[in-house]
Amino acid sequence: MLRRRRERAPRRGTPADFLVVGLGNPGVKYAGSRHNVGAETVELLARRHGGALRKGKERARVDEVRIGGRRVALAVPLTYMNDSGEAVRPLVRRYGVESPQLVVVHDELDLPVARLQVKVGGGLAGHNGLRSIVAHLHHDDFLRVRIGVEKPVSKERGADHVLKRPGKADRAALDVVIAEAADAVEMLIREGLTAAQQKFHSAKTDV
Repeated sequence: MLRRRRERAPRRGTPADFLVVGLGNPGVKYAGSRHNVGAETVELLARRHGGALRKGKERARVDEVRIGGRRVALAVPLTYMNDSGEAVRPLVRRYGVESPQLVVVHDELDLPVARLQVKVGGGLAGHNGLRSIVAHLHHDDFLRVRIGVEKPVSKERGADHVLKRPGKADRAALDVVIAEAADAVEMLIREGLTAAQQKFHSAKTDV
């Protein structure tokens, strides 16, 4: 686990109990791609809880909802994936959250299609969105909800694979797991990490 001195910048807004960030790339070109399943999860959470993500000052679409009586900030960065940390760091400052209160939802090549995993910290597995967040926060021990998109079977590069829209069968499977990922976030908030891992995390998927 990465260990660095954390920079504790003063909070600029009203504190939240949790900040949930869904990673993806902005724009119509990338909508529906494998790389955007994290963003789709947060968009679903907003709809479920009567929210509407709107452009904010922190280079992200944001809204605040109540889940299980908790004040939850939802955010989808407007940066490209590789620069996700440029949005996440000011969001963390705005909402005054610590590592156990930050949940990042993202795609994961090292998990089979539509497999879900809930964890704390861990390796980056080549995910440049996570790499950017860690670089800007100077630590990696935030909560993660990982959605499997699986490595390409062919010689296609992983980067090309995640930027493409999946086929019909994979899209249907991802739609199901995106809903489950939203369920997992809700359970994390309502019942904690252990409960969410017991329900959604399988030892077979440890990476």
